[in-house]
Amino acid sequence: MAYQTLRNEYMNTPPITRAYTTACVITTLAVHLELASPFQLYFNPILILKGQIWRLVTTFLFFGTFGFNFFFTMIFTYKYCRMLEEGSFRNRSSDFLLMFLFGATLMIIFAFFVNLLFLGQAFTIMLVYVWSRRNLYVRMNFFGLLNFQAPYLPWVLVAFSVLLGNAVYVDLMGIAVGHIYYFLEDVFPKQRGGFKILKTPAILKFLFDEWPENPAYQRLPEDNPGGFDWGNEENRNPQQNEENGDNRQNEEINNQ
Repeated sequence: MAYQTLRNEYMNTPPITRAYTTACVITTLAVHLELASPFQLYFNPILILKGQIWRLVTTFLFFGTFGFNFFFTMIFTYKYCRMLEEGSFRNRSSDFLLMFLFGATLMIIFAFFVNLLFLGQAFTIMLVYVWSRRNLYVRMNFFGLLNFQAPYLPWVLVAFSVLLGNAVYVDLMGIAVGHIYYFLEDVFPKQRGGFKILKTPAILKFLFDEWPENPAYQRLPEDNPGGFDWGNEENRNPQQNEENGDNRQNEEINNQ
């Protein structure tokens, strides 16, 4: 029963969240079982330029050996990645994947100039930052000690990293990349003269079978709350509209 419940929960997880968190766990498990070494996974520009391209991916998948830091980070990664994909990216997994690619590309560019070996923690902070900016009024509670609103969550995590002795500049990189994405996607297009810079390629929408709805789509009765045709006046049959108008005119004549 427990296995079936866990399996159902796993299969109900949105595709991008499921793929990324699974890859992180498998990578860490491979290192734990000594099937791979961290020295084969970390970000190294020289080795990447020599052909070890996989390091561009594995640097985002390894969160250290199993322990408190790993489980804490993975819980945050899974939680906020899923809330983003089921929230502001609902039915838009292709756009969510574009955010992944954009954020990873920026971090890799920054990593060429900063001595960073693994970028998974910064990537998690980026996810948390974007979620927090899109949920401004959500109240948060951190270990039952602090109460604050969602936009302060990334900075609380920075303070927590300081307490754990982690490198703060990793979290700051995640915040910076998250803010760049948020500005380009949510702020700049709404400014006067602004426009949408990040456009999801058609190939990604094709892969996730995401296409614009047919404007002539006739909503089914079960789609209308309470059986009322809310907001569907434009899609009614013109002949039906004409008949309804004639009926109303006849009723007004009879009343007179």
